[in-house]
Amino acid sequence: MFAELVAIISRFHGKSISSTMSVLIILILSFLASLGITWAYFGEPAYILSGNIAMCAMLQFTALGHFKFPEGMSKMVPPFVPFKKAMVLITGLIEIAAGIALLFPSTRYAAGIFLILFFIALLPANIYAANRHLDYQKGTYDGKGPAYLWFRIPMQVFLITWVWYFAVQPAV
Repeated sequence: MFAELVAIISRFHGKSISSTMSVLIILILSFLASLGITWAYFGEPAYILSGNIAMCAMLQFTALGHFKFPEGMSKMVPPFVPFKKAMVLITGLIEIAAGIALLFPSTRYAAGIFLILFFIALLPANIYAANRHLDYQKGTYDGKGPAYLWFRIPMQVFLITWVWYFAVQPAV
């Protein structure tokens, strides 16, 4: 399903795109769709709710990768971390739970703080994988390499900012 969704988005876009770009497309399209639905339902767009629905949708999508590509994703984990495959599966479950927690005002703030820390904690694994040229979907070492970080690091900052704006800042 993960690969199929990336393929559908790629066909719509007109050329092959990475799963990283698909994540941003899902985030933005989910946000716009949620805005439209909340506008139709409430008579005005619900920006905060829509931002959290979009992040939840994105996290559900990224969690799929943890279950579809556990072998390749376990190669992203630095050598000193034990139980790599279990860690990949657990972080997939964490993404699912944290995304769902964003949907409820009573858990949104805590989920937002957690996700910001989670996104920061995952960045070293992305750097480690990029330096090793890992293609986690194939589980091979012929990926894009460190050049990938020119996109990944700003994207990580964007995701952190998104969560801060839609989940944490409204409660402060």
